[in-house]
Amino acid sequence: MGITTKQKDGLLDAAIYAILFCIMMATLYPFYYVLMISFNKGTDSLLGGIYLWPRTFTLENYATFLSDPQWFKALFVTVARTGVGTFLGVMFTCLVAYGLSHRDLLFSKGYFTIIIFATYFSGGLIPYYVVLRTLGLLNTFGVYVIPSMLSTFFLLIAVSFFREIPLELKESAFMDGANEFVIFYKIIIPVSMPLIATMSLFMGVGQWNAWLDSAYFVQADSLRTLTFRMMEIINKSNIPIESVGAAASVSGVTNYSLQVTSMVVSIAPIVCVYPFLQKYFVKGIMLGSVKG
Repeated sequence: MGITTKQKDGLLDAAIYAILFCIMMATLYPFYYVLMISFNKGTDSLLGGIYLWPRTFTLENYATFLSDPQWFKALFVTVARTGVGTFLGVMFTCLVAYGLSHRDLLFSKGYFTIIIFATYFSGGLIPYYVVLRTLGLLNTFGVYVIPSMLSTFFLLIAVSFFREIPLELKESAFMDGANEFVIFYKIIIPVSMPLIATMSLFMGVGQWNAWLDSAYFVQADSLRTLTFRMMEIINKSNIPIESVGAAASVSGVTNYSLQVTSMVVSIAPIVCVYPFLQKYFVKGIMLGSVKG
């Protein structure tokens, strides 16, 4: 007897699930391995042979990481720039987008031409450095949040999103005596939560992972970010263990175990936040791209 159509479909489904499972394992296992090594004794990890769970469980890697003033300050700066930068970026971008969403705005074509040009072209690193120096932003916390207050990419999406909001909502608010700012905060923002959630996550991830601005535009150690410290210790693989403190030599913490611990700390907040905002991704972006 030949194979029936139902059996063929079953074999095809089994093959697809097997391939997807292999892809999932290849994608997730590196993250699991880093997490596992972060909870293993550093000197023991250098022996290899750890695949499924920590061989010598310890919290000393995290204790050393959090007890180092440089790491703790970098974590604080990263959290601060992510929170402040995301809030300012979302609010300022939405404010500008709301103004540009008015179809009767004078010189709107000129504004959009400038925005689109700025989206695709930049002056380069040196002109950008000169601008930051002229504004007095070098070696300050403002260099992390002020240049990123306006996202031209999300600006165009937000304009399209706001233009889809029924005019009747704004007209009724005008009749009740509300001005543009009241309409924006009481009507536009509440109905735009999918867009705001999507913007917040993308901008937050960008702020959390950014390290080039800390490397090029900041000299003070107190303003270094977590990702910069992580890149610094990864690039210096031959640093003696004494550089991470006296406690490291006693507990068995190594540079490698400190590296993977910093990776876990860097990834964990994004992994925790992502599932709660994932449902807004497609809805927030697609709603702003239906009409132009």
